[in-house]
Amino acid sequence: MSNWDIAKQYHQYSRHGYHRSAPSPGYMDWENQPDPFRHYDGAEIIKFKKVSLNEGPFFHEALQPGNISPLPLNFATLSQLFFDSLAISAWKSFQGSKWALRVNPSSGNLHPTEGYLICGPLEGISSSPSVSHYCPKTHGLEMRTTFSNQTWEQTGFPENTFFIGLSSIYWREAWKYGLRAFRYCHHDMGHALAAINVACSALGWRTQLMDHLGSEELEAILGLHNKNEDEIEVPNCLVAITLQENAKDIRSRDFVAGFSDLKWVGEPNTLSNEHMDWSGITEVSQATQKPFTEHPPDANFKRETLPILLQKDSFPIRKAIHQRRSAVAMDGKTRISSETFFQFMATTIPEACPLPFQTFPWDPQIHLGLFIHRVDGLAEGLYFLVRNKNHLSDLKSKLKKDFVWEKPNTCPENLDLFLLQEGDFRGMATSVSCGQDIAGKGCFSLGMISAFENTSTNYGPWMYPRLYWECGAIGQMLYLQAEVSGIRSTGIGCFFDDPVREIFGIEDRSYQSLYHFTVGGPVEDTRLTTLPAYEDD
Repeated sequence: MSNWDIAKQYHQYSRHGYHRSAPSPGYMDWENQPDPFRHYDGAEIIKFKKVSLNEGPFFHEALQPGNISPLPLNFATLSQLFFDSLAISAWKSFQGSKWALRVNPSSGNLHPTEGYLICGPLEGISSSPSVSHYCPKTHGLEMRTTFSNQTWEQTGFPENTFFIGLSSIYWREAWKYGLRAFRYCHHDMGHALAAINVACSALGWRTQLMDHLGSEELEAILGLHNKNEDEIEVPNCLVAITLQENAKDIRSRDFVAGFSDLKWVGEPNTLSNEHMDWSGITEVSQATQKPFTEHPPDANFKRETLPILLQKDSFPIRKAIHQRRSAVAMDGKTRISSETFFQFMATTIPEACPLPFQTFPWDPQIHLGLFIHRVDGLAEGLYFLVRNKNHLSDLKSKLKKDFVWEKPNTCPENLDLFLLQEGDFRGMATSVSCGQDIAGKGCFSLGMISAFENTSTNYGPWMYPRLYWECGAIGQMLYLQAEVSGIRSTGIGCFFDDPVREIFGIEDRSYQSLYHFTVGGPVEDTRLTTLPAYEDD
């Protein structure tokens, strides 16, 4: 089979349905629950500075270019970047058990995403260029290697450029979710990328995905050569961060050559004593590895801007970042205004809200199929938000022929939101989200509908996980907007794939639902105790 055929086979076999669940362990093997924290034993530890949460711009200010003057790069601002993107946000406890929540969400709070810092000499970290692993548990760095200034300087990067690398450990999710874990790991990648983008925007910094690099180059840069086959850590991407508003293109392959002979320090800890084999994840991971591409598709993709869609607020963005929580239940009563709903939609659109989507240089591939339950000013029913105008005619041809495709009267002109069918869809939303009441008791829920078959034609099999990245980034913005709006949201990874497509009338594989979300009034679990993220907070 071709690599794309392998990806499609994985997607089909990892589906949930009314009469069939995707392969999974079927039970919770608590004895072998993976350690949620990666450590490199023997590596030097550098603790970051804790940063007060009452600093920073308002939510809407940080989402638009030109509003925030860039802060200087130093130990304190770098500490803030990681604190606002990949750190622990709180600890929860119940009957003697204790677990950490993080700024970047994760399916099942299992956290398969690991972060790495690659930077030049910086006071407080190293007098030489270095690669280090970020440890959320201590909010610190584990020094993996250093290299020469010559290697760093010969790349010609703009001054104060540095990089964050992200990887996935599939076993952390597979332990609980089995074959479907590959999907969830890449949802989490998208959440982490958007979290980094938002944290950078609050500092006035800009991000760029080094999407020309392939898996082999990323493996060399992040020092992921030595593999535990049961707990393999797969490099996903490298993000360049600059202090310049319009940094020049900084792709460089010479940069990679300097990492070929480095001495790496520290041994990764073993996460579980025993493992269950999920060879299908290994197969799709290998089939979707990205090769080096001299000129990545859409590398120079330019978006229009729709700034009028975002409304001003007085909610500090760092408060939204750190108080973000996943709702565990919805009250089935809370309602929101249509104006608030439109703000949710605007924050998911790169043209209206560009900075959270800086590291997604491709033409948007994800649309939102919406179940609207409790939004004042909008009729209950099935709606569709088109995030890429170029797909509109194709979507109309693929979805049910009797959908009305009417734009609500109060909808902003530049928001491509369409009513498809009026009616009470609470039961249907619940049913296709694996029977979870949370999908029907919110103000609205949604499925993220992706262009699918054309992905291979326009890009390649390596784009398959990136579709989930885009979904995760959308989800991250829904989370943050919910905090600003005084309600809550949560991602839903368990849904019935084909029944969702049937609701919208998609008869072939041209579009697939990849991630679900729900937004509404939360029911708080008062049994839980919330503790500070770090002991000295």
